Amino acid sequence: MSQQWTDRSRVPPRLYLVTPPASDVAFAPLLADALDAGDVAAVLVRLPHGDDRVLIDHVKALAAPVQNKGVALLIDGHPDIVVPSGADGTQVTGVDSLTTTLARLKPTYIVGAGGLTSRDDAMRAGEAGVDYVMFGEPNPAGYRPAGAAIAERVAWWAELFVVPCVAYAENLDEITPLRAAHADFIAVGTAVFSDLRGPRAAVSDAIARVSVAETTA
Repeated sequence: MSQQWTDRSRVPPRLYLVTPPASDVAFAPLLADALDAGDVAAVLVRLPHGDDRVLIDHVKALAAPVQNKGVALLIDGHPDIVVPSGADGTQVTGVDSLTTTLARLKPTYIVGAGGLTSRDDAMRAGEAGVDYVMFGEPNPAGYRPAGAAIAERVAWWAELFVVPCVAYAENLDEITPLRAAHADFIAVGTAVFSDLRGPRAAVSDAIARVSVAETTA
């Protein structure tokens, strides 16, 4: 996840999956099937409510089908359980707890930053030493900026900063403008796991959309 592009305009992004807050291990085979579709860089696991022991067991149930394919398994929040669960890292929301999380987990584990509501927050996260920033994911109430605004934020970041950027696509049609904005990774969640064709077909479709390199001189 910490890879850096020397020329983002000529390197297609990679796919990054965001799971629903699945509450049982029955989701593991579904996730494994989705990953069989092709190249995925990372999976961000959104956890259900529960105590740490329950959440650790949940992550462990998903770890094998993800990590055995060479895919990074990240936890949405919950930095305290990264190590005991065997995850590869975490994504922190906002910048308030970044310093503590980075001190605890870096450099062994991946630490990303999401929930960045302003350019200033994004720059603070990048300066703090995160492995990536994410733009465009819905907040807990389901709100997210318009697709054009997200693409603009991604293009601004890609032009000025080296820290990789993950751009969240609400649907598969948003992948093309986010790729054109030179996101390093494109995240998809509901667009894959609610697709009537099934997650594997949806991931295959998403990979095809992210894999077209820009051809501009």
